[in-house]
Amino acid sequence: MKLGVLFSGGKDSIFACWKAMQQEEVVCLITVVSRNPESYMFHTPNIRLAALQAGAAGLPLVEVETAGEKETELQDLKRALLAARERFGIEGVVTGAVLSVYQAARVQRVCRELGLWSFNPLWLADQEAYMEELIDAGFRVIIAGVFSCPFDASWLGREIDRRALDELREIARKYQITLIGEGGEFETFVVDAPFFVQRIAIEEASKVYRNYNGVLRIERAGLVAK
Repeated sequence: MKLGVLFSGGKDSIFACWKAMQQEEVVCLITVVSRNPESYMFHTPNIRLAALQAGAAGLPLVEVETAGEKETELQDLKRALLAARERFGIEGVVTGAVLSVYQAARVQRVCRELGLWSFNPLWLADQEAYMEELIDAGFRVIIAGVFSCPFDASWLGREIDRRALDELREIARKYQITLIGEGGEFETFVVDAPFFVQRIAIEEASKVYRNYNGVLRIERAGLVAK
């Protein structure tokens, strides 16, 4: 089955893409670029670099823009899926949804309307096992945004390695947040994955941070050989 992957550049969508590749044919990535940083549906930190990640993966990218208005942004999602079906013949859509019923239900509804299958390989995944597999498989993931106590500015740009995962476990236990950031506590950016043919080198970035709320703005990045 030919699949398109809803692609944000964060760990969940890229890990879901890798899982889908093990069973079916991924023919394209699909990114919805929201002009609203508070989009209900779509990841926004460094979303413009999805094209660079698509290049690293050697996959074509279907990209559409949305104003990011609640519910009406689903029409832009539908437009993106229709373009992917017309250009690449997709028969199904992969998402990185883990716990968000709001997002998963709406993607499934749009897929039903278009006659597309909806695949959610991470749905209700064990968070510990998922994070362990992410690291073991060779994904290189950095924190690109923090939006919750107790994350300070030092987390921005930090790679999720074994040491960071141990700290995230303690934070999740102490502050009653999700280990994977599914509640919006943090956002990520993937610089390398097992299926990338090149990796991403961040050349210039800046931090904007205040009161447990901040983002890493990647201003310049390129592809390098692995």
